[in-house]
Amino acid sequence: MIKSIQLLYADTSKSLSFTHVHEHKIIIDDFAVQEASFTLKVEFNRNITFFRDHDYNWKEINHGGFSNWYSPKILKLDSGQLIQANQQVGIWEYERKQTSVLLWHFNPYNSGPIVNYDADNTKHIVQSTSDNVLTSLGFLIPKESALEVSRSKIPFSAIACFTDHCDFDTLENLKEQRVFFRTHDIKLTKGFFLYHYSKRQEIASWEHNADEFNAWVNDNHELAYHSLSQSIKPIEDACEDVKNFEPPIEDIPTWIDHGFQPYNFTAYKNHDDIEPQYTRQMQEKGVRHFWNYLDSGTAAIGVINQVNPKHFTLGTYYNGIKHLGFKSVMSKLIKAICFHYYTDNQGLILYRKIAKYVKTSKKRVSFDRHFKFVFNLVKLIALLAPVFLFWNRNKKKTYPLAKYTPLFFNHSIDGMSFKVFQTIEMINFKMALGKANIDMLIAESGVFIAHTYFSAPMNYHQGKLFQDGISIDKEVSACFKYISEMIASKRLWNPTFNELVNYMGKLENVRFDSDADGTITIENEDDFIFRAVR
Repeated sequence: MIKSIQLLYADTSKSLSFTHVHEHKIIIDDFAVQEASFTLKVEFNRNITFFRDHDYNWKEINHGGFSNWYSPKILKLDSGQLIQANQQVGIWEYERKQTSVLLWHFNPYNSGPIVNYDADNTKHIVQSTSDNVLTSLGFLIPKESALEVSRSKIPFSAIACFTDHCDFDTLENLKEQRVFFRTHDIKLTKGFFLYHYSKRQEIASWEHNADEFNAWVNDNHELAYHSLSQSIKPIEDACEDVKNFEPPIEDIPTWIDHGFQPYNFTAYKNHDDIEPQYTRQMQEKGVRHFWNYLDSGTAAIGVINQVNPKHFTLGTYYNGIKHLGFKSVMSKLIKAICFHYYTDNQGLILYRKIAKYVKTSKKRVSFDRHFKFVFNLVKLIALLAPVFLFWNRNKKKTYPLAKYTPLFFNHSIDGMSFKVFQTIEMINFKMALGKANIDMLIAESGVFIAHTYFSAPMNYHQGKLFQDGISIDKEVSACFKYISEMIASKRLWNPTFNELVNYMGKLENVRFDSDADGTITIENEDDFIFRAVR
């Protein structure tokens, strides 16, 4: 069945031995891991013809693909024999050109990307670190059927999770939002500012509006820290805030970075007064989940499912926005290239500088600013030109930070473990949450963790919730009404982020076994929802 297994590092490899426990069970003999990132190259003596994809359907091997920890790890050989991993850990990759080879990756580059901002607010992508506790990895050879486990609490349904940033929340629009979502029976993870410190006095905070936020909790929403205040305090005061803040209610496990606060998860290492005790303090305050300041991409028509890497290419995104008109399409494409196609900081800085110039161009601008604009524009054109010159090739490339479709993953800091999550930016709700997109998400048993601003007032944001800053847009309301119907009909699960982690996160610890007759079972009973696969 298995011809060979090799342990691959970046520069070295070695053969591993394995044991046939019986006809239906093969265990890889224990091996020492020298590096955090490694791959097991498994060669079978038959070709792989199909694999179980993220949508719980069989896909031909010539499509290639990945199976992350939340997707089935089941394949079919050309003999018709099924092979199943005995654990969900790691990422399976199916080779198009070597159809007898399976790659089992552990911590591959960009499978757990995290943003770090340095003291100059320059963005760097770093890799998550977590301990690989691997014992008795192996393969099961079922006689009749394998088992796949649902990542949704509703058997094999799609998942819609909203994490809302509160940058523009006021007491008035908070009440409007709460009534709207209660009407549609939709739950959110709702960001909030603990302290009232803002250039705009109308911005809501727990300090001034505790009763309203308690009403959100009573409606079964999850509250999440959006840092601690809307504006940045002097560094001494900010340090005191993060050292001394207390959870206003029991169990607020989720933290969403805001702006360039010095105590952000993505920036705290720049400050000697914050860094030494940061993780211990966060753990003591009950914080267990951090947003990593990254989006897989921007939602559009045909771009919604975070576990499908094909949604996150320039070509798919272009197809979803091409009806908007040339000016809007080019603006959005350029942003997608700078933010998602490239992962370094250069394109991001150029885009922001040029966007700032354009927004202020009607004001009186110095010659020096005009010159800098032209200089930056030339640099941006040089960055974009190769993408458009070879468009037919480049439009098919998956964004680097969406390649392995990370949703949330473990990250160890100072011996403490946290969950870090990635989102999909959702601005235009008419496009993102239209019936066709929701139907596609359901058909793919897909998942999104949306990065939203439900109270965003900007005129240039099309498809926002509040059409005039006060009243709910009727087309957007219709989108959420359809989502509500899908939730009620059990075709869509709508958890808060904490609920999602608490349920779906258990999948990474699933262990399967096979008896000598080839019957597959789940070793660790944990109320998993599963079904047979033939």
